Amino acid sequence: MIRSESLRIGVLASGRGSNLQAIIDAIEAGRLDCRLPVVVSDRADAQALERARKHGAKAVFLDPRAYGDREAFDQAMLGVLAEHRVELVCLAGYMRVLGASFVRALPGQIMNIHPALLPAFPGLHAQRQALQYGVKVAGATVHFVDEGVDSGPIICQVPVPVREGDTEETLAARILAEEHQLYPRAIRLFAEGRLALVGRRVVVRED
Repeated sequence: MIRSESLRIGVLASGRGSNLQAIIDAIEAGRLDCRLPVVVSDRADAQALERARKHGAKAVFLDPRAYGDREAFDQAMLGVLAEHRVELVCLAGYMRVLGASFVRALPGQIMNIHPALLPAFPGLHAQRQALQYGVKVAGATVHFVDEGVDSGPIICQVPVPVREGDTEETLAARILAEEHQLYPRAIRLFAEGRLALVGRRVVVRED
């Protein structure tokens, strides 16, 4: 599929936004034909918002406490994304579970990156889970978001060997370095129209 203009992506982030920065760097280096019009956070002090401002994206803080429930908050987020004509939503360290209505509003248009080889070790503290279980290989996964927690169709993965003496911090750092390469790659496949969802399988079309 040849697009007439760059894919418009919106990023949801709750923290420092290192994966957001990797996406920004890929766009600015010309490796990713996308535009980033907006970054949304549920935390006013999220460093991701400052990264957005620095690189010309709209930085939007939405306070969950200002809304009656998760549904109302999710609808507010959908409104911001629609206002900026976002075509793909990328979760980058976003620490809230998206409600069913949010996911259903954007089928096949929400991606997440998780620091484990899903379906192993979903949820929080994936690196800690991996070390406690004694696996020899950890890694990272980019997947489409469904109504579960880290349970959506897998787009791409990268393995990261677990070293003797690894701590949660050392393993997390090596996985994060791989995430910064993996996430822009997955977004590029989407932007190029090369991803097809067949049941639960994501098929990557050749160039």
